[in-house]
Amino acid sequence: MSAGSTGKAMKRLVPVIAAILGCAWAAWAAAPATLTTVSAIHNLTNAEASRGLPVAFEATVTFSRASETVLFVQDGGAAIFVKANTYASLVPGDRIRVEGKTQVGFSADVASDRVTLLRHGELPKPIPSTFDELIRVKRDCMLITVHGVIRAIDMEQRKDVRNASLPRHTLARVQLLMDGGYVDTFIETNDASALSNLLDTDVEVTGVAGIRYDGKMQPTGVQLYVSSPADMKVLKRAAVSPLSLPVMPMNQILASHYVRDLTQRVHVQGAITYYEPGRAVVLQNGSKSLWIDTKTRNTNLDLNDEVDATGFPDTESGFLVLTFGEIRNRNVHALVQPLPVTWKKLVSSSNLFDLVSIEGEVVTEVREGLQDEYVLSSGGNLFTAMLGQPEEGTPPMKKIPRGSRIRVTGVCILGSSNPFNVQVPFNILMRSSEDIVVIAKPSLLTTRNLILLVGLLLVVVAVIGLWGWVLGRRMRRQTALMSARTEAEAELERRRSRILEDINGAKPLANILEQIAELVSFRLEGAPCWCEVADGARLGNHPPEPNNLRIVPEEIPARSGPTLGTLFAAFDAKTTARPTENEALLVGARLATLAIETRRRDADLHHRSEFDLLTDVHNRFSLEKRLDAQIDEARQNAGIFGLIYIDLDKFKQVNDLYGHHLGDLYLQEVTLRLKRQLRPGDLLARLGGDEFAVLLPAVRNRAGVDEVVRRLEHSFNDPFFLEGHTLQGTASFGVALYPEDSATADDLLNAADAAMYAAKNSKL
Repeated sequence: MSAGSTGKAMKRLVPVIAAILGCAWAAWAAAPATLTTVSAIHNLTNAEASRGLPVAFEATVTFSRASETVLFVQDGGAAIFVKANTYASLVPGDRIRVEGKTQVGFSADVASDRVTLLRHGELPKPIPSTFDELIRVKRDCMLITVHGVIRAIDMEQRKDVRNASLPRHTLARVQLLMDGGYVDTFIETNDASALSNLLDTDVEVTGVAGIRYDGKMQPTGVQLYVSSPADMKVLKRAAVSPLSLPVMPMNQILASHYVRDLTQRVHVQGAITYYEPGRAVVLQNGSKSLWIDTKTRNTNLDLNDEVDATGFPDTESGFLVLTFGEIRNRNVHALVQPLPVTWKKLVSSSNLFDLVSIEGEVVTEVREGLQDEYVLSSGGNLFTAMLGQPEEGTPPMKKIPRGSRIRVTGVCILGSSNPFNVQVPFNILMRSSEDIVVIAKPSLLTTRNLILLVGLLLVVVAVIGLWGWVLGRRMRRQTALMSARTEAEAELERRRSRILEDINGAKPLANILEQIAELVSFRLEGAPCWCEVADGARLGNHPPEPNNLRIVPEEIPARSGPTLGTLFAAFDAKTTARPTENEALLVGARLATLAIETRRRDADLHHRSEFDLLTDVHNRFSLEKRLDAQIDEARQNAGIFGLIYIDLDKFKQVNDLYGHHLGDLYLQEVTLRLKRQLRPGDLLARLGGDEFAVLLPAVRNRAGVDEVVRRLEHSFNDPFFLEGHTLQGTASFGVALYPEDSATADDLLNAADAAMYAAKNSKL
């Protein structure tokens, strides 16, 4: 090669070399800097933390659970969570160096590559904190001190994930009631006796603040991680041991129930993506969505309407919801586009209550009492798309051939009470039949066509010889196995859907728990299964001689408090345990939890609607309902009954002189005295404030009513002794007799009210 050609080649290479060097310089210049302080990491957004930025910092250990590589560290006024890469035992106060990368959690945290112990030092001073600061995530990962009362203690035996042969260690889960709410407190201990006899004890606890959150990274509760029982300081023990309390009849325990709910109403806005009049509304605003329990039956609401909603924040089965919702249309239409998703995305629970669309193949379709159900398969995984139908004028179910590929649109709801960090079943709530779009018709490779093809192949194989016959037989077996497996999965889904419908209906709880036991038995190939409700009945197929069998239990967990019961399955003692046993029992236990807690919630709501929360007697609504029924009965039998109107004299002075707290105690004591003077069948109700009424269904004349009034007046003879104060109470009474004074409920109340005011004025 000549010198001239060599020079020309070098000239052509110069731009290429310059471009390579420029790219290398840009890559070096763009490399992220290493974060060296806890404060710098704590201040990252989740979007920044997701880039996996390098970190190398020093900090002090505030909590460590080596068996699960859980580590909290703090430096100055900042604290973070570290997913440790080592099972090394670290103790609070250790000064360590952490190297690794940032990652996304509830907030920015760190996945460590190396943790080095530098020395042991002093813990940072714990910060006294309130429940309001904790629930607002102002103390996340910080070492804090809180004050509360112990409501429950549960000891959990855990395996050491490093070495299964090591003895189990004890983790205490303590329900701590603070001023404002409950805190799940986890205490590391190997001495269960250290926490015995602490129920109802007033304590001061030092630990690391944490947040319980769901699959959408939304806070659903407060947690506290405590290194040892020594970090719990007893301030005041309970006056008596719980087991020393007087034994109370089971049907009277509600007399000790007391609720003071200070939850504030909140206001949200969004577009309607699902509306079931009288039950629920789902709103979506950008990437946020919310389920709202409501009694609204507003016919002016429609899908995609933007609305204002108010209600009370709560959690149900670990999900954020709004209860007692009130909905007002903003008269603005905003089209919400469904988010295309996959089965893997929805099963992670990160799209709870979102409007989504998903594709799948139709496995089967079922018309239930109030809804149509389509069981779909997505990549071999089953889920259900449901479409509610009105009770009257139900249109025919949209028939879609099996094997068709369809796209369904609707709101994603979960079928489990554990919405975070595990795969959970989900359903799609569709709004109308237009939410079903057929993408592709069934393939020609249907079961019927496969059978014809197999028959033809058998003829050919018979001619060829024995080898072909064996091959055809194998194909028939595989086809039958696939069909049986699909039908079994479809039957499981049908049974589960029927149970979910019954939970939301009026079927007795015992029947639902028996259905759940049958579902688990079906999943376990007919093994006997039964349910034992805590302090309740045994339901299901309980074998007569269980001692000769291998019994597998699964506790029915509660959202809070003690377990609700236990689900059992029995197997031949010679068999070995299989993973499907625990899986089937776990699904059944979750369904049982949903059934039991739904029934208890409905019973509590019914009681609240008819009884006064302060005095636990009937409220005005309940009295008016009973009064209407008594009038109907009296008209049928040509009978009479009486009504007494009661107004406490000078009650306002009690509140003004001693405060509303003492006024409430006075009302409660008055209620007890009035109830003692009434006969079986008489009904006492609080109408509001200091006004009461008594319905007397069994009287013969006005003299009988006056005799009851005299007994009620005598209940004020003795003074009231309330928290060191002595009050002399009096009341004014008015009487009305049906039908002498009036024949309608409103007029009877007005007549008794007028008589009461006449009696009150006569005292002046």
